[in-house]
Amino acid sequence: MDYLESLNPPQREAVEHTDGPVMIIAGAGSGKTRVLTYRIAHLIYAKGVDAFNILSLTFTNKAASEMKHRIESLAGLEARNTWMGTFHSVFAKILRVESEKIGYPSNFTIYDADDSKSLIRSIVKGMHLDDKVYKANTVLSRISGAKNRLISWQAYQDDPFVKADDEAAMKPKMGEIYQRYQERLFKAGAMDFDDLLFNTNILFRDHLDVLNKYQQRFKYIMVDEFQDTNVSQYLITKKLAAVHQNICVVGDDAQSIYAFRGADIQNILNFEKDYPDLFVVKLEQNYRSTKTIVEAANSIIDKNKAQLKKIVWTSNPDGDQIELIKASSDNEEGRIVANTIFEEKNNKQLSNNDFAILYRTNSQSRSMEEALRKMNLTYKIVGGLSFYQRKEIKDLMAYMRFTVNTADEEAFKRVINYPKRGVGDTSVEKMLVAAYEHDIPLWEVVTNAHSFLPGRASNSVSDFATMIKAFQIDVERKDAYEAANTIAKQSGLLRELYEDKTIEGLNRYENVQELLNAIKEYVDNEENEDKSLGAFLQEIALLTDNDQDKDKTEAITLMTIHSSKGLEFKQVFVVGLEEDLFPSQMMMQSREDLEEERRLFYVATTRAMDKLYFTYALTRYRFGRLLNCEPSRFLEEVDPACIKVNKRVASKEMSGAFRKEGPPGGSGFIGIKKKQERRAPTQMKVHTPSPDFKPSNTNNLKAEQLVEHPKFGFGKVQKIETEGLNRKATIQFEHFGEKTLLLSFAKLRIID
Repeated sequence: MDYLESLNPPQREAVEHTDGPVMIIAGAGSGKTRVLTYRIAHLIYAKGVDAFNILSLTFTNKAASEMKHRIESLAGLEARNTWMGTFHSVFAKILRVESEKIGYPSNFTIYDADDSKSLIRSIVKGMHLDDKVYKANTVLSRISGAKNRLISWQAYQDDPFVKADDEAAMKPKMGEIYQRYQERLFKAGAMDFDDLLFNTNILFRDHLDVLNKYQQRFKYIMVDEFQDTNVSQYLITKKLAAVHQNICVVGDDAQSIYAFRGADIQNILNFEKDYPDLFVVKLEQNYRSTKTIVEAANSIIDKNKAQLKKIVWTSNPDGDQIELIKASSDNEEGRIVANTIFEEKNNKQLSNNDFAILYRTNSQSRSMEEALRKMNLTYKIVGGLSFYQRKEIKDLMAYMRFTVNTADEEAFKRVINYPKRGVGDTSVEKMLVAAYEHDIPLWEVVTNAHSFLPGRASNSVSDFATMIKAFQIDVERKDAYEAANTIAKQSGLLRELYEDKTIEGLNRYENVQELLNAIKEYVDNEENEDKSLGAFLQEIALLTDNDQDKDKTEAITLMTIHSSKGLEFKQVFVVGLEEDLFPSQMMMQSREDLEEERRLFYVATTRAMDKLYFTYALTRYRFGRLLNCEPSRFLEEVDPACIKVNKRVASKEMSGAFRKEGPPGGSGFIGIKKKQERRAPTQMKVHTPSPDFKPSNTNNLKAEQLVEHPKFGFGKVQKIETEGLNRKATIQFEHFGEKTLLLSFAKLRIID
């Protein structure tokens, strides 16, 4: 076939090697999407594999949709039958069919983060706990982490180490909140995002007939961005591939940056241990960036110890050196970036879309936004409030959700008194309590309101129930758009918004109209076989951050580096390259953390195609205080030949921070002079554990003994204390000072 001729030798090898376990290590900009696309087309067109037998897992629905269309152009309409989508969307599809086997209705609701936090706040309040200690964000993150490691609430409560950890964090009730959270979700016929994977694992574990059915169906499995998978995702994939063993994973360990979401880099680093006969292909030719940018990126990632070695190269031109910009403050940094974009746009006839400003944390956008506004440069912030998170959109979605699933408690609480119908918080609380105390569905309480509420409130709730029943008839008989239109009008929501003639009110009304347009678009799309409201709700619930951007305006993109992964821009500014900001001070406690930050810097660098800028400020407002800043250690790790100072901002005052090296008269490299006297004294020295490091049994540990800790290094035990069931050791470490550690948690190697 002609398409094979357009591939380079390693790409072609990856496409044609279809049987058995395969790992494609794809360097940045090496054309991995093309390889995945061609591989699937090759399976269908050349190998005669039925598209229904191919499973392809991605990390955004947008990527899956684009790939599907590209495969269609190569292999024909048969490609539409491929099972392709995100982990969550594919396994939600399976759960819709099989959920009753694990006690869930097939029309279960999928809770987003806001729904989950609302439920947690309700539980914390009901348990009379301090909501400043048990913050919804913190609790949800802890529960999510447990689910991603496949720890149920029962296992969580039975684990003494987890219990001790929660007690040390002054949150001893975390296990009980987790239990109540799961029980309330179950009662509401709802799953959160993590449950979609957790419950798929439960389904496959407890129902081998179901597992076998999907093992036989998915004869070829492909996983994109494999370095971003967590324990739960990998276990599902491994189970599904157990029969045919035709599993192909594609990824780049150098771009593993989502540990905070539960991603486990060990999945890709240790993949060969699970599949000893693994066939490995390395895609090392970069088609995206200039030689200078590729060489700079290589010099950065080379400093990491935990990696699968590869040498990324390019035949692209050398391109410009990376411009290093020093600013006196974060506001000046913003001004310099905005001025530079303005000049580059005019000098090179570039559009706003060609520029991206990347930062470590969202709070850094302020100074950039102010400077861009002053220059009248249009920009957009990726990762801000998405369309589907706006209040008016969530209100209408809640009406639709409750109509489809009347057990959905969070949807009920959102709409029962909006628009106002005389049902106050007290009445709502009474109905929820009645459902729990009598152990009956919430809908039963709502449809029999006269038995649980006094006069006027019960009449209002009865009218509400009658309205929802009418909506349910519409949902059964009509497609998603017709049903949603009826709900928007009959609920009174559209009228409420229409009567608000403020600018904000008009915007909200237009947003709801835009939602109805989106539903019409969904119904009119021939690829969507199921045009019901329930199917549409599932599709929206499963949108990822990258799928939600509906803004098509030509604009400079501002985003965190985490959000930029997978994207590319002609010119990229990586701003705020300062110690304690990037690398983050939260990520310098261990070598693993620091290496993740370095991978993040590598990702930022490899987003640029033609031109790259690194900027830092000498002072920055953080946490309400003006702080003095040091250049990031990462700048010292970049190959000096790749960097130059930006001549437009260089001046005499810079000479203290830079030195010029290289041959007289040559462009040389203006590097960063290390000012150790200004480097924060708390800067962590990363300890590398001894090669023979293995935690010892510390039951008989005594004062004066010498020990080694994997993070803190070598130290001497000062004293041992016992509090209840816990034994604590106070240890004086060589480079990290005195630390008190719980021996049930601390991994210590006893030396003497």
